[in-house]
Parts: sequence; C-alpha cells; structure tokens
Amino acid sequence: MKRRTLLQLSAAATLLPILPAVAQEDLKALAREAYIYAYPLVKNYLTMYQYALEPGGAQYKGPLNTLVNVARVYTPEDTAIITPNSDTPYSFIVFDLRAEPVVVTMPEIEAERYYSLQIVDLYTNNVDYLGTRKDGNAGGDFLIAGPGWTGEPPEGIRRVVKMPTDLAMGLMRTQLFSPEDLPRVEEIQKDYAAAPLSVYAGTAAPPAAAAVDWPPVSDALMETDFWPLAGFLLQFAPPWPGDEALRDRLGALGMEEDAAWPPKDLPAETVAMMGEVARTTYDEIRDTAGAMTDSSEFFGTPEEMQGRYMSRAAAAQGGIYGNSAEEALYVINAVDADKAPLDGATGAYTLTFAPGALPPVDAFWSITMYDRARQLLVDNPIDRYLINSAMLDSLKPNDAGEIVIYIQKESPGAGRESNWLPAPSEPFYMVTRLYLPRPEALERRWVLPAVEKAE
Repeated sequence: MKRRTLLQLSAAATLLPILPAVAQEDLKALAREAYIYAYPLVKNYLTMYQYALEPGGAQYKGPLNTLVNVARVYTPEDTAIITPNSDTPYSFIVFDLRAEPVVVTMPEIEAERYYSLQIVDLYTNNVDYLGTRKDGNAGGDFLIAGPGWTGEPPEGIRRVVKMPTDLAMGLMRTQLFSPEDLPRVEEIQKDYAAAPLSVYAGTAAPPAAAAVDWPPVSDALMETDFWPLAGFLLQFAPPWPGDEALRDRLGALGMEEDAAWPPKDLPAETVAMMGEVARTTYDEIRDTAGAMTDSSEFFGTPEEMQGRYMSRAAAAQGGIYGNSAEEALYVINAVDADKAPLDGATGAYTLTFAPGALPPVDAFWSITMYDRARQLLVDNPIDRYLINSAMLDSLKPNDAGEIVIYIQKESPGAGRESNWLPAPSEPFYMVTRLYLPRPEALERRWVLPAVEKAE
C-alpha cells in the first residue's frame, strides 16, 4: 500500500536530543495530545478486528461489509464491546468503503417496535442513524459511502449517508419485548441486508481496494503497540475540518500513514518518552471516563465532537459506541447517595421510583449492571443482567406504589426477587438507558433517583 508521510521530519526534529528542555516538553505535550486524539481509533479498531478481521477468534462475526445478526441479547461471555446493552439483539457490519459504497436494507416493521442502525466512523463519532427516530419504521434501502465517493445514488435509494472515514462500524439494534418475542426479532433480522453498490445496482464492480495486511490488536497490544497501530489507522481517517494542524504536527512524532513506527531517524529518547506518555495519558483518559455521570456530552456527530478529543477518548474507554443523546441517553450510577462507590462486597442497595416517575421515553428504558474492573455484564445465578420497561408487568410496587429495585449480590427474598438486579461481590456501576428520551429527560427536568444504601 502507498505510504505517505504526514509531515517529513525537519532538520531541527532530527536534532531533538540536543535541543533545550523546553523543546522536549513541547514534544511531550504533543505526544499527549496525539494519544488522546488517536485513542478512539485504536479502541475502535480493536472491535473491528475481533468482529471482522480475525476468523476463528472468539468474538468473530463475519467478513468486512457483511451484515451479521446475533439473535440473542448480550451476556457476560460477550467481551469485545465494553458496557454493552442487553435489551436489544444486535446486528453488526464493519464497513470498508474504499472501493465502493455499501447499500443497507432495513425492512418495514410494526410501529411500536424500536430499531436503528447506528453508523460510527473510525473516530467513534456517530455520523448518522437509520430507523425509527429519523426514518420511521417503513424501512428502505440506504447507501453508505466513503469519503472518496463522488457518484450518484441509483433509483430506489431512500437516503445517502456520506462517511468521513473509509472504515466504519454499524450497530443495528432491534427491540425485544420479552424472551417469547425472540422469534419475531429473528424474523426481522433475516430481512436486514447489505450489499456492495455494484451488486445492488447490477453494474460492473469497480477495481478492488488495495490489499491490507491488517495488524493484530488486543487489549495487551493496545498498550505495547499503540503508536504503530495509530499510525497505521491514520490512512483510513482523513482529518476532519479543524484537525489539520494537529495532523500536520504528528510527523514530529514519527507517525506516518501505514509506515512502521518508530522510524529509524526518530531519536531513542523520543521513543521512550512516547511510551511513557501513552501509559500516563491512558490513566488520564480512564479517570475522565470514570467521572462520567451521563452520556450527553460524550457522544455525538463529527460536528458536535470536533476538537473535543478528551471527551471522545473518554467515551471510547468508558463505553464505546454509545448513542447520541437524542437516540439514547445514558445515566451512570457509580456511587450511592452519600457519594460512596457502589460495592457488592460491602453492601446492598435500592433504587426507588415514585409513582409516575419512571424514566420518560418514547421507546424503552433499562437499568443494566456492570462490574467496575472489566466494564462487562455480571454473571449471576438467575441470568438477569438488567431491569427494563419490558418487565414492568412483573415488577411489584410497594404499599406506596413505588417501584423499588433491590441491588445486591444475594437474593433479597422470594417476595422481592421480581425486583432484584443481581450485583457482583466487588465494585460495580449501573447504566440507565433511555431510548428515544422525552424532552423532560434531555432538558434535565426528570432526574434519575440516587442509589440508597439498604438498611
């Protein structure tokens, strides 16, 4: 594949070891900024690789540009995506849009069921949505095109989505009303489809994109090989308007599109410094993500997230592929009413909704349990990972008409198990999701109650 240097190292850059300390500090600041900028790309590639580029891997779904259905909700065994929902069976597609666009087909479904295709660029921005909120439930054919495509859509295309990056992720969610509803969801999923534009239109296929030697990636390799992975991915992600100045400065760090890192002329002191910056900046991103209380400022379109590199990185670390707030608002409970971290080893908790105060939505809501260390669903003896609006008929109100959710490791007793959300015997957090939130939620006129320590 053609290699193109973002910015050739200047003569001054090659003399970095003898430059004044302030110049080295400037380079260190640039490395921190570059890590924050590139972290979402590498984190996104981790999922893309596991889903579409690692045949035989435990999380493999199918080849690039192939829509694959998972006819079940997520469980603790699903580890490729952190903080997954367990409300909606997923369908996935990893787009490679270099050669030609891909046409995605969504079927017409019943009016009361929510479905959507979230289309995420390589930077992890939510470029667009197909489905209930934007298009209704009538379905149709939608063309997903890469940044280099300049053609005209054929007849029959309902809408064109122009992506700013060549690689992209598509996450399709289909609402499940109950376990008994799964056969209907499977029927809907069977009618989802994706095809290259040439196949859809019955025209000659364009020349194939250049072959790529996709580098392996894992959680461990994200730590040891972050900079080579980041440099490799830049070739698939043209700079968004406003990012050009930063991208031009990456050459001072030896980052070239699809070139081995570190280059031979990058001083050893700079290589060592960048390794240390990667470790310390990851901790900074993790801490920022850990302080999140809701999702409203962390997920959005490329325009909404432009320049907000730390927010984007924290979102990728804390809950990659989160929806934009108008599609789904997430509220995070990590501490109790006294601001103490939630911990199943030291206590039991309750979350109480007064009559008429359940989450206000036009689709559905859910409260999902995650362990703090891995950010994954929690294994438990009753295989219940959430409480959601589909369970309302089985939730028992108390004498005051309140819905009390019991959050603890052990059963709260036979009479309360209908309202039990099992917790691990370790630190945990919960995410309340509001799909198609109503204005009172988006405007903060409705507030999620605090989690109380049980007496």
